[in-house]
Amino acid sequence: MDGHENEQHRAGDETAPVRGRARRWTAWRPGRRLRRLGAVLALLAVTLGGIVVGTYAGGHVGTDIGPFRAELKLSPSLSGGTTVDIPPLGALLLDSHDGPAYLTVEVGSLDQGRTEALIDDPASISRASQSAVQDVRDGVMRLGLRTLASAVLATLLLAALVFRDVRRTAWAGGLALVVTAGSLGVAASTLRPQAIEEPRYEGLLVNAPAIVGDARRIANDYTKYAEQLQRLVGNVSKLYTTVSALPVVQPSPGTTRVLHVSDIHLNPTGWQLIRTVVEQFGIDVVIDTGDMTDWGSEPEASFVGSIGLLKKPYVFIRGNHDSPRTAAAVAQQPNAIVLNNSVTTVGGLTIAGIGDPRFTPDKETSPAGSGLTSAVADQVIGAGEQLAGTIEKSPRKVDIALVHDPASAGPLSGTCPLVLSGHTHSRQVSKLPQIEGKQPTTLMVQGSTGGAGLRGLEGEKPTPLTMTVLYFDQQKLLQAYDDITVGGTGQSQVNLERHVIRDPAKGDQVPVTPTPTRGPSESPSPGTTTLSPTPTS
Repeated sequence: MDGHENEQHRAGDETAPVRGRARRWTAWRPGRRLRRLGAVLALLAVTLGGIVVGTYAGGHVGTDIGPFRAELKLSPSLSGGTTVDIPPLGALLLDSHDGPAYLTVEVGSLDQGRTEALIDDPASISRASQSAVQDVRDGVMRLGLRTLASAVLATLLLAALVFRDVRRTAWAGGLALVVTAGSLGVAASTLRPQAIEEPRYEGLLVNAPAIVGDARRIANDYTKYAEQLQRLVGNVSKLYTTVSALPVVQPSPGTTRVLHVSDIHLNPTGWQLIRTVVEQFGIDVVIDTGDMTDWGSEPEASFVGSIGLLKKPYVFIRGNHDSPRTAAAVAQQPNAIVLNNSVTTVGGLTIAGIGDPRFTPDKETSPAGSGLTSAVADQVIGAGEQLAGTIEKSPRKVDIALVHDPASAGPLSGTCPLVLSGHTHSRQVSKLPQIEGKQPTTLMVQGSTGGAGLRGLEGEKPTPLTMTVLYFDQQKLLQAYDDITVGGTGQSQVNLERHVIRDPAKGDQVPVTPTPTRGPSESPSPGTTTLSPTPTS
């Protein structure tokens, strides 16, 4: 009996632990699954967090695209695409690829050294346009590799801090590598290069299609322009030898040579021509009557860097396309003088000038820039009256007055022998209506030294590049001038026409130009006119 009981007791002792372990396994198994699920979710969360942090922290590179310095950035996105930021003008939005990566290209300022190299070597313009594509491709490749490395590194660091486990940290790093590489692969496989042909515009660039015209046609025109540039420069180099066949000026040692330019409108070719003429004609002073830029924006301010390379005094007044920022950038050049209702003496000449009272880079949104309305006439004539008052108070006799719009010249009649202006993109020489008892005043309106910039490429007939060399005798009177005209897009002809003034004290024998008045006149007097539209840039 006792042995049987002992056997039953031992059997009970053996089955009891088994039943206990089963109960514990049944209770522990769902908890283990939840813990595993939580671990996986934590791993995914840490990995995605590391990818996002790494992308924002390291997903950017700087690269050179032609003469520009650009910043490329990647950011997470569901829809994909590309934004090309051109501050402060606006942005181009391109449907370039699908998600989950978004590319931002921020175009910075021009590199002055590379820009000058393009100007000096016309063939490099074509090479730069071809290499720009490769520059972008190389920059995007470096951006992808940098983003991948940054995302993996950030994930490893974050996982190490959260899990404090080598195995889980390694899993997170590997997962980050797969997810980031896969995302970049999706973007690359869905790339649509043709998206550049159908951009959406933001900011001031909304007006770009209307202002610049069809980009493809202008690009073709500029290609022709670049092909002819070498011949243009070569022909300009022959201008000095051409002078020997022109009417004799007999410049004395005291003769001052002034180069009058205007309305360059961001055309780098204008700088090359200016430099050639300055060197070969022995120019003493360069006078610029405005509209050096198109929008007066900060990126355009770097365009003025070529002024310092001339190493000659450069007298400048603002045009209606030049902002105060443009004028400040010009003033920073070591050889530049910016006049704004002020007087300076340079090269023995006393020069007075005033900037255009308007800032109207966009004529679509600035009606004041589209014609000589009554309100505009009050502005431009008022500027001329201010400058006339400044000249009358000047302790030294003024030899030349500068205004941007020739409509400002009327009040300057009799205050000085010569007024220079631009604005109309059409060269013209005339006399201002003479005031009894005062000296005659000649008005010289310059064309566009930049061929009106990109806008000059819009029309069927290209806008020529123009500038004028003025010769002043020892009495600081104009004795002769050379009109230089360079053919526009696709043209390589260069013309030089010399005009010798027979009586410098009276000026050239040219017609009297009508000048605008402040209001409609019932019976206009000779030399005056009621308001009428004048062309603008």
